[in-house]
Amino acid sequence: MTALVLGPHLRHVSHHTATIWVETDRPCEVRVVNKEHGLDAGARTFTAHRHHYALVEIDGLSPGARIPYEVVADGETVWPEGDTGYPPSQIRTLDPASDLRISFGSCRRSPGTVEQFGYDALTAFADRLRTGGDSVAWPDILLMVGDQIYADELTDQMREFIRGRRGPEELPIEEVADYEEYTYLYKLAWHDDPAVRWLLSTVPTLTVFDDHDIRDDWNTSYAWREEMWSQPWWKARITGGIGSYWIYQHLGNMSPQERASDPVFKAVRTASDTTGDAGVVLDEFAEKADKEPAGARWSYVHDWGGTRLIVVDSRCSRLLTSERRGMLDDEEFEWLDGHCQGGVDHLLIASSLPYLLPMAIHHAETWNEAVAGGVWGKAGAKLGEKMRQAADLEHWAAFEGSFRTLAAAVVAVGRGERGPAPASISFLSGDIHYSYLARVTEPGTESTISQIVCSPLRNPLAGVFRWANRFAYSRAAGGPFRALARLAKVPVSPIRWRMTDGPWFHNAIATVEMSGRDCDVRWETPRDGGTLTEMGHAEITGWPGRGPSE
Repeated sequence: MTALVLGPHLRHVSHHTATIWVETDRPCEVRVVNKEHGLDAGARTFTAHRHHYALVEIDGLSPGARIPYEVVADGETVWPEGDTGYPPSQIRTLDPASDLRISFGSCRRSPGTVEQFGYDALTAFADRLRTGGDSVAWPDILLMVGDQIYADELTDQMREFIRGRRGPEELPIEEVADYEEYTYLYKLAWHDDPAVRWLLSTVPTLTVFDDHDIRDDWNTSYAWREEMWSQPWWKARITGGIGSYWIYQHLGNMSPQERASDPVFKAVRTASDTTGDAGVVLDEFAEKADKEPAGARWSYVHDWGGTRLIVVDSRCSRLLTSERRGMLDDEEFEWLDGHCQGGVDHLLIASSLPYLLPMAIHHAETWNEAVAGGVWGKAGAKLGEKMRQAADLEHWAAFEGSFRTLAAAVVAVGRGERGPAPASISFLSGDIHYSYLARVTEPGTESTISQIVCSPLRNPLAGVFRWANRFAYSRAAGGPFRALARLAKVPVSPIRWRMTDGPWFHNAIATVEMSGRDCDVRWETPRDGGTLTEMGHAEITGWPGRGPSE
């Protein structure tokens, strides 16, 4: 009998369509069914590296539909798997007449004990939805903004799997090596916790990668890339990481229309149908996507009523050459700029890396980029590059030209120069393992511009790093680093901002709610045995005023 290896996952949804993603243990016909509602949609699996996947696309649904479903493989019901104690999985389409809620977070270590990583915010979130009844407000979208898996910080379960495949001295040590090992990482992250598995089956989920989905400091600089590609094991590692991300995460971010027109998806399906396995085609695509970033797009945009969500790839699409450095390459920035437009109530820009950092960190990163770029000579550049990699100085501030370009676009939108100004423009980010809210104070705009950070879902900072970041967050810490940046001839920032809420260092999940022209955000953390408790709440629109930046 065919069995599910992973899934089902409810991925991209619209007002009328939905996508279900699954991995099975053999080739088969997968169907998503509910006889009472007349639901019966199917897809044949495709195969890559001896793994079998299906994306079942469902059309003709009603807005705001809540349809329980089962998954059938070759005529046998494979989901639900017996009496799980959880409610039936549902297809949940969007309703343009209702408020929009987007829950998000990043940086989730799984599996692991409470002593290691604390209570899992994602598990606690699932348990509340499962037990809360009609009183609980469900999210319309779950957005995972990076580090869904950790390919270079292994659990005991992952080490045991690797020991069954290769010797203890075979490179890379204490890291995954190839596509097969990545697939097991995804299984550990999304299969073994029944609460999370149920959550992913019934809440529409979108994702984007960050560095640990591939490797710590992924694409931090040109020097980093040169060093990695000099390693004999790196080709299998990067092609396995990008290829598995494309299948396990990126395919579900696309709408059915986007998948239908995607040449890579067509090539993989064709290779699977004609040769039995599309692994070679997938590897070729993944290697090219790393070496020629302009040839692949991982960013995406979705419009829902009065809200536009732009999810930006701030990792694979970087411009890194011996002459130029950019957070995004030219083609990617042109794409982003084209979608940064007004005419919506709320513009959300999701980037795994925060755009607005605490001032001390922002100025430290702009200074470091200038030094690494040679402003203080060759010796300074060499030291600056070592510091960049050692201290993870690689956020938007560390690509100062990119920071300024995006600031100009966002301010133009907020001033109504690209159509009617939104009520709010919000950056949604993770990565840094604490949560906060920052608000732009200058220049003046019609839109409220904010940075909302929620991190981690489950991977709290150790005490010394928590102390250091708490100090960096303080207003007093900004001045010395601002002076240092000026000594390195860094231009004055085109925007100013103030940290208004946080920092919070607990495992957490945040929910942004848009209602007409109003927007607010709520952070929650699992406490008292894993029960979610409000950690912070703020109104994004209607902020009472602007004040001095830090």
